[in-house]
Amino acid sequence: MAYSAALKTVYNHYLKSYPQMRPSRHDAHKRGELKSVYNAIIEQNRLSPLFLLDDVTQSLEFAVGLKENARELQNAINSLGGLGEADILNKKTAFSSHPDIASAVFIGEGESDVLADGFDITVERLATGQVNHGYALPGDAPAGLPVGSYSFDLSLADTSYEFQFNINESETNLDVQKRLLRLFDNAELGITAKIEEDANGHGALILSSNSVGLPPGRDVQFSISDDKSTKSAGAVSYLGLDNISKSASDAHFTINGAQRTAHSNHFTVERMFEVRLNDSGGSMEQPVHIGLKSNLDSVGENIESLINSYNAFLQTADTMDDHPGGRRAIGEMRRIALGHQEEMEALGMTLSADGRLAAMDAKQLTDLIGTQNSLEQNDGPALFSLQSFTNAVLKKSGQIALNPMEYVDKKIVAYKNPGASFISPYVTSAYSGMMFNSYC
Repeated sequence: MAYSAALKTVYNHYLKSYPQMRPSRHDAHKRGELKSVYNAIIEQNRLSPLFLLDDVTQSLEFAVGLKENARELQNAINSLGGLGEADILNKKTAFSSHPDIASAVFIGEGESDVLADGFDITVERLATGQVNHGYALPGDAPAGLPVGSYSFDLSLADTSYEFQFNINESETNLDVQKRLLRLFDNAELGITAKIEEDANGHGALILSSNSVGLPPGRDVQFSISDDKSTKSAGAVSYLGLDNISKSASDAHFTINGAQRTAHSNHFTVERMFEVRLNDSGGSMEQPVHIGLKSNLDSVGENIESLINSYNAFLQTADTMDDHPGGRRAIGEMRRIALGHQEEMEALGMTLSADGRLAAMDAKQLTDLIGTQNSLEQNDGPALFSLQSFTNAVLKKSGQIALNPMEYVDKKIVAYKNPGASFISPYVTSAYSGMMFNSYC
């Protein structure tokens, strides 16, 4: 029991301490890729010395932050075409004629004639969430329920949660509503609660689902009932917690005239385009054309994304509590950029004193690559050098992500015997073990 409580405390702390990363499809690896990572860890550990950390708390926060920063850079480069030398920066990019209504990202792998010329989408209805609007009760009036313990069940997806609370002597309707508001906020189950008050001092508890659309096989996002409550019943009907004022609904739209539906406003089309329907605030009846940008525009956008991702890595590393390891990582990245400075300047990209890259010159890029179909088909040495620079950055970010402890302040205790080395597979995972030092 004590171990479970400590484990929960650890995860709650780190979930709140670090910014939540957006899910990336590049985090899903094939068996061969995972095996390569495992082999890299084994090789890394084979001759790694034993060490002690100077400051466990600071080292922990820095190591986790640096690792996630490196992974973010890896995913950003991967999203620009792939990890192969011929694929880097070759990703095609999508455009939308009305991005305020529907925006798109190209996610297709390889060449395909399916939707090669784009498609027209007409949005008929956005996917919406469920809203339960409680009864408007006089806020300063005594609660119309007997003093005691109450409970109700919240059914969300395939899981049911029980909420318990007390009503004490002399409490008002507003007191009870505020208590339930805190219960929903602390539960963090994807339900947003608020109290809406009118000019007469009457307040209603409103519950809204954060997700939209109808879950498969269900006609509601969530339901609330106290029919089988373990405590006293009656609070649901008194407060109107089960009163659905707005039902959840799926998105309805047409693609090239064919009717389609989706459980979300974010979906894929033929595994080539990732489409997001947006609330434009106006009419959505006009068709939106989604297609691929020209090769020149795609290359320019990919290079711009590379610059932004590279600079974001340096900026994040620079803000890690002035840790020496962060400055070291910045220095290594800067040396990579210096090695390709001449070729990058030919693309209109300049390197600042702190290692950051300035935006490219669009005209120089146009003159350089003209109307070539891809980087691979172009003979410009500057573009090939940029691919070489991107590969070097990718390799370095992979090394950092694999072993962030290399950049942490530590004292070497003992080196392994080169002639009789053995594998210690947890050396590069020391940062994860440090999370539990204060709880074991």
